[in-house]
Amino acid sequence: MLAQLRTYSMAGIEAIPVEVEVDVSPTALPKTVLVGLPEAAVKESVHRIERAIVNSGFFCPRDRIVINLAPAELPKNAASFDLPITLGILLGSGQLMSERLDQYAIVGELALDGMTRPIRGILSKAIETEKQGLAGIIVPAENAREAAVVEGIEVIPVSSLAEAVGFLAGQLDIEPVPPQIQSLLEEHCNYEVDFADVRGQELAKRAATIAAAGMHNLLLVGPPGSGKTMLAKRVRTILPGLTPGESVETTRIYSATGRLATNQPLLATRPFRSPHHTISEAGLVGGGSNPAPGEISLSHNGILFLDELPEFNRRTLELMRQPLEDRQVTISRALRSVTFPADFMLVAAMNPCPCGFRNDPRRDCRCSVPQVEKYVGKISGPLLDRIDIQIEVPAVPYQELASTTEGTSSETLKQMVVAARAIQTRRFIGSRTRYNAQMSSREVRKFCHVEEEAATLMKQSISNFGLSARAYDKILRLARTIADLESATTITADHVCEAINYRMLDRSLVG
Repeated sequence: MLAQLRTYSMAGIEAIPVEVEVDVSPTALPKTVLVGLPEAAVKESVHRIERAIVNSGFFCPRDRIVINLAPAELPKNAASFDLPITLGILLGSGQLMSERLDQYAIVGELALDGMTRPIRGILSKAIETEKQGLAGIIVPAENAREAAVVEGIEVIPVSSLAEAVGFLAGQLDIEPVPPQIQSLLEEHCNYEVDFADVRGQELAKRAATIAAAGMHNLLLVGPPGSGKTMLAKRVRTILPGLTPGESVETTRIYSATGRLATNQPLLATRPFRSPHHTISEAGLVGGGSNPAPGEISLSHNGILFLDELPEFNRRTLELMRQPLEDRQVTISRALRSVTFPADFMLVAAMNPCPCGFRNDPRRDCRCSVPQVEKYVGKISGPLLDRIDIQIEVPAVPYQELASTTEGTSSETLKQMVVAARAIQTRRFIGSRTRYNAQMSSREVRKFCHVEEEAATLMKQSISNFGLSARAYDKILRLARTIADLESATTITADHVCEAINYRMLDRSLVG
């Protein structure tokens, strides 16, 4: 008999529909043949499947079994084919008859005793099931809450091969897991840190608020212990909460890489990734023979924090220039290319010199001018151009450290950010642009109207500081965000002046 079932393979973070065809034919020499570009994890499934069938109370047919995974040219690399292949063998050998087969996709790994095990990428597979117009998807019980994020399909949890057989045969009724995206967002949406914990540094908090309001990249420069990392970890707490759509987008990436916590099937807080400076190029932007997302994609809809920025390999940092502009990264291989989302906010931190105490009134700097220039020169000008805000974070004086008065809280700053974002939402209705930092040159000319005094100030700044065309646009975008925080329709000289001050730090360091 010939059995046909629907399942999925993963290509990056996308689920690709796959048809499992199983033909069981009598023969004098029993043999199992698996075709359709199966890779190691899939080839080994034949041995797991044989024991899972027997240990679940069924018999393994002593016939010629041909298993085809179509389309044939798509590489298959996952243990999630175990359950559909096993059910195909039971169907082909006449041990299972089902009228439900055409309505459901099936995914799952099997243990030797026939119990199901969780798999990666279940959210993408559930999304694809809804796109295919199927009634639902049969998944391992441990993956059910994650798959139930997708509305419009039935998510059938099974704990064993026997349960899957009973459901498909119509002998066992299994209640679908109800959609629960809203309850999950409410359950896991709290942050453990707050800007109120930061003593002093009100200027840095102001810069962080502007950065969050317009999704601008931020560089913090200061001596060791001044609070750069502490500030960076709290930037995401003032960003607007994840919408259901953003949460699903981000969760798909973590699901495909197996990084979701077992007790948290949905990301409800914005991600914060802080890779070490020894990270490889593939680790940062993604890669591998089977392309996997890197840290910039794991930071999607959140924060990528690069501490000790000059210590990163320069070539590795340069790879971020294109994703910072395009908000996505494409990994190309000989057989195929994969695109990962990378809409993140870059927050970086660095010392002003190798010893860290340049311009610190409390400590003497022992670095020579050439050493400082070499240290800062590790960061290229084009990369600095893409960092909208560069702010100095000085050491905090004792009076502020010892003060019992709480600093400005994250909730207060978040309200300002949300109000500014609402203005941007109305401004960019009907456009793919979402934030001021993403404005095209045409949108900059359309929405960044400056007063005459502000225009004169801009002209002087370009002449005096040698700003590039990209820096000019960045200043206007930044000034637009500062004006939005004040609900101002026109950009004034004060807005431009503040924006220029945030761009002067790289010039003073390099110069």
